Amino acid sequence: MSLFKARDWWSTILGEKEEFDQGCLCVGDVDNSGSGQDKIIVGSYMGYLRIFNPHPVKPGDGVQPEDLLLEVQLREPILQVEVGKFVSGTEGLHLAVLHCRKLCVYAVSGTLGTVEHGNQYQIKLMYEHHLQRTACNMTYGPFGGVKGRDLICIQSMDGMLMLFEQESYAFGRFLPGFLLPGPLTYSSRTDSFITVSSCQQVESYKYQVLAFATDADERQETEQQKLSSGKRLAVDWVLNIGEQALDICVVSFNQAVSSVFVLGERNFFCLKDNGQIRFMKKLDYSPSCFIPYCSVKEGTINTLVGNHNKILNVYQDVTLKWATQLPHIPVSVKVANLQGLKGVIVTLSDDGHLQCSYLGTDPSVFQAPRVDSREINYEEFDAEMKKLQKSIKEATKTQDILPKAEKHRNVIVTAEISPDLDAESQAIDSEVKAEAVPSVTIKVTIQSRVTAQKPSLVVCVQAPLAVTCDQFFLDDLEPDASETVVLSVFLKGNCPPSELEGNCVVSYNTPTEFNPEGVLNVAQCNFRLPLRLVCFPAQPSKAANHKLTIDTNKPPISFLTIFPDFVDPSGDDQANALGFQFLTGSKTTLLASKTSQRYRIQSDQLEDLWLITKELILRLEEHFKKQNCKDFACTFSGSIPLQEYFELIDQHFELRLNAEKFQELLSERAVQFRAIERRLLTRFKDKTPAPLQHLDTLLEGTFREVIALADAAEENQANMFRALTKLKSATHLVIMLIVLWQKLSADQVAILEATFLPLAEDTQELGWEEAVDAAISYLLRTCLSKSSKEQALNLSSELCMPKDTSRLKKNITLFCDRLAKGGRLSLSSDSATQQAAVMPGGCTTIPESDLEERPVIPGYTAKFPSHKQVAKQKSKP
Repeated sequence: MSLFKARDWWSTILGEKEEFDQGCLCVGDVDNSGSGQDKIIVGSYMGYLRIFNPHPVKPGDGVQPEDLLLEVQLREPILQVEVGKFVSGTEGLHLAVLHCRKLCVYAVSGTLGTVEHGNQYQIKLMYEHHLQRTACNMTYGPFGGVKGRDLICIQSMDGMLMLFEQESYAFGRFLPGFLLPGPLTYSSRTDSFITVSSCQQVESYKYQVLAFATDADERQETEQQKLSSGKRLAVDWVLNIGEQALDICVVSFNQAVSSVFVLGERNFFCLKDNGQIRFMKKLDYSPSCFIPYCSVKEGTINTLVGNHNKILNVYQDVTLKWATQLPHIPVSVKVANLQGLKGVIVTLSDDGHLQCSYLGTDPSVFQAPRVDSREINYEEFDAEMKKLQKSIKEATKTQDILPKAEKHRNVIVTAEISPDLDAESQAIDSEVKAEAVPSVTIKVTIQSRVTAQKPSLVVCVQAPLAVTCDQFFLDDLEPDASETVVLSVFLKGNCPPSELEGNCVVSYNTPTEFNPEGVLNVAQCNFRLPLRLVCFPAQPSKAANHKLTIDTNKPPISFLTIFPDFVDPSGDDQANALGFQFLTGSKTTLLASKTSQRYRIQSDQLEDLWLITKELILRLEEHFKKQNCKDFACTFSGSIPLQEYFELIDQHFELRLNAEKFQELLSERAVQFRAIERRLLTRFKDKTPAPLQHLDTLLEGTFREVIALADAAEENQANMFRALTKLKSATHLVIMLIVLWQKLSADQVAILEATFLPLAEDTQELGWEEAVDAAISYLLRTCLSKSSKEQALNLSSELCMPKDTSRLKKNITLFCDRLAKGGRLSLSSDSATQQAAVMPGGCTTIPESDLEERPVIPGYTAKFPSHKQVAKQKSKP
């Protein structure tokens, strides 16, 4: 912030919600009063034209009614206003107003008032020009060296310079290589127009060159050629400034040479008439406007530069002489003579803050108020300190890594699943090709014991399941208040889900004594969706490709008891056999043995066994829990279906390889498409037409290939998602079988799940195969290692997509083999060392080559010894 503020001499606010820009402000004796006093002319994008003649009684006074000489609303936005000799036959000053499609020249005159209300001013339209092209900006001057009058040059948005000799249109010329319009000015010393192109170059065009060139409107060309090429003009000189320009200005004072000033985004330049740099100044701020003016020192020029920090800097050539604070960000700045006061700085902001100011020398320095001395109450401070320390101690208790559940939670979230499916399905945009896609209603209740600010609820389910609405923003909850939200869940994707679980998360703020805005808290709950949401009852099937047998220690329970929602009570044959037909999968059959304590699950697809097996075990556990039976247990003594599991891995990996191929092909076709486009554009821009040589046919064919490849890549992405869902289901099944087979503890189950299900999403950068391979390799070299030599092996720190799945399948087979021979899962280094010491005595020696070179036999199904066999081997001498 500047030490000195700009002294407010006169200021006002223009209109309401009006917009202004660089060309909307100019100063001059527009009413030809002859007194040498300037008037302030302001135009706005809303079409308002205002003329002011400030004369405050004392500096800092606000606007008086008589200060506003004229206010009129024109029908079109005003882009720029200028004052000059624009009417033939007179050397009086007139006002030129530039609209988007029109140029108007007005005469401003005043009538001497006969009453106390003062003089009256009006404007009279002298002439106007309707433009064929949309205007951007304009400049004026004695083009061609004419005496006693000013001509006008308008730059259009498409790069055409339209020149007007007062009441008549002279000619129009296109700028070569034009892309976007830049600032434009006229130098009377060299009789040339100077602009800054979109190539970040300052370019100068002689008026004589423009005048003798072919008229753009008289050329016998098509409209497209007229807009694109035009006459190729010869540039007088070019200077590359390396940045876009905000404004350009030509100054010529008696004591200084003629100079061209260019304001860039980070620099401002002073150029000679021939384009050579006199000097440049690098700015450490973002400028918004500037204006050069006469300096009291001979041979130098002063420049006012406004910036977006509300600072107005005064430079003498490149030396900073003064910096003053403004109350707004200026978009235009002028220097005017008002009421006999020379050098008044007039600034205008984009929202209409117009101010006339001068550079003051009386700094407004802030002085801190005197603090009254008072005695310190140490007892009160000590009590407050103890209270704060107690609060900090309670807030920083970390007895465990995970926070303990509170006895009385502030916000309780419960999710109630409807026992029946919706009578009218709420499924939206489902891809399932079934006659009816069922949905189930979930009622989420939020109960608050305290004030809960800005509560929001998020309901999450695993794809391909979906909810009708997954996010809710609720009103603030008062203490002992509750809020209920109802939504529906349905199967959206065209494949069975890998999980039927979901969760509800509520985030809210609770205000505290030290933070009134509230501390962020989270409450959540889990829910399980019914099996009927993804499958329906069907006739049992005797034949199946995949079969599993689950052993229990209790007699088999009738399916009429544990699956009442899937059986028909009138059918006696459903007590021991039950069929499940998935909406998007195969049929799965559940059988209960009549003579032994076993259940068989069979299906044509391995992944479809998972949900039925899990549902069976959960319902059996719930049934025996109700019977107060605490020793119920399930075991698995069969073979782990690794070969079928490996087939699902290969299918998923093959789709990932296809995704990489599609990406490469798309990249190649896109490069080819852009190259053909460039050649076609070159042919179209050429002044001498040449045959296309079937480039248009090649472009159309390449475009069709790009679209076909994109469709194929999108279809492959959908297939890859379905393959990953099937792989997750099969992985859950394999994990469950390993847990039942080895009777793993809860900690070991958590490690097993983190190993085989490490990712929530599968991407090309990090896929399921490399993540699982790295996790299994780590376990094989730590807690499942045979010796310290294996523990010393370093793992690769970079995960990348493998060439094939052979290593992964070998490691999974070896992982199961190590578990079968007494290995136990653990993440601590001590237990890993003990495991390495115990394993050689508990199992047969495994060659080190098994880590890399163990073959996977086609058709192989892993069979591992049970706990009893391992115990017998240990007892042998």
